[in-house]
Amino acid sequence: MTYQPPFTITTKIIDFISAVSEQVGFVQRDFLDASPQLRKANRIKTITGTLQIEGSTLSEEQVSAVLDGKPVLASVRELAEVKGAIAAYDRLNELNPYQLDDLLEAHRLMMGDVLKKAGAFRSKPVGVYKGKEVVHVAPPAHKISGLIAELLAWTKQSDAHPLIVSSVFHYEFEFIHPFIDGNGRTGRLWQTLMLAEWNPLFADMSLESVIKTHQQDYYQVLGSADSAADSTVFIEFMLKAILQTLENVSVNAPLSITPNAPVNIEGMKTPDAIIALVQADASITRQQMAEKIGKDIRTIGRAIKKLQDEGKLQRIGSDKSGHWEAL
Repeated sequence: MTYQPPFTITTKIIDFISAVSEQVGFVQRDFLDASPQLRKANRIKTITGTLQIEGSTLSEEQVSAVLDGKPVLASVRELAEVKGAIAAYDRLNELNPYQLDDLLEAHRLMMGDVLKKAGAFRSKPVGVYKGKEVVHVAPPAHKISGLIAELLAWTKQSDAHPLIVSSVFHYEFEFIHPFIDGNGRTGRLWQTLMLAEWNPLFADMSLESVIKTHQQDYYQVLGSADSAADSTVFIEFMLKAILQTLENVSVNAPLSITPNAPVNIEGMKTPDAIIALVQADASITRQQMAEKIGKDIRTIGRAIKKLQDEGKLQRIGSDKSGHWEAL
């Protein structure tokens, strides 16, 4: 193996790997009982997050509607981007993270209805702009095939921890910028694929939505790594994002609670009772809330709206197939 991407394994990286590995044990234990609705909700978060990083204005609710085949008022391009991302992530378990043909196929799926030459490397020079300023000039087009081949070979043969390898690939892929468009979302998809190769748990995590939350930092560390010609700072950023993704699942998702488990809501005010019921069963319906609390459906509706306005409750996905999340 002759190609070696430049990075340093720092104490911070070692500490993050230890913390992530420990958190994986906690989440994996609980996630065995995760409902299909929760897995679907995470996929919706993933797709929404990765597309919003690229400028999409669609919300989780709208992405969920597209996933369910419902009409959504949006531009043709935004709808095409959502459908492409859905197709790519649906094929995640079929892709080989070390195969060039699979990488090209992932880009074709992701961008097929957006680009004429989706699934093919660019043939023109490209730069990344911030306003009118050029912040990154990608390698020339004639070098792309060789650079990507070297990168994939390194990821397959490296003895570094998979958490490091996937993060290095993510950075190097963005630096090479092999496609005319869709590099960011494809690079994030591929890191998720590499993480899922290490532990299948990551196929159902929403790392991309955490990156979206820290979007400005994400771009900043990409630039810092470019300036240093070294991906260490980007590895540290991604490991922190991976840890936060796992912690979010552990803290916010009552994964191991049996749906419709008995909950003592006697004497509670209606809003508090709703929160308690949601924490016990995220898929509970408004009608079921009304029956358990002993209020009519309109009272439940008003209480839910108040909780949503106060930022204490949100609906993830559609009314039919989504779920509640207590904040």
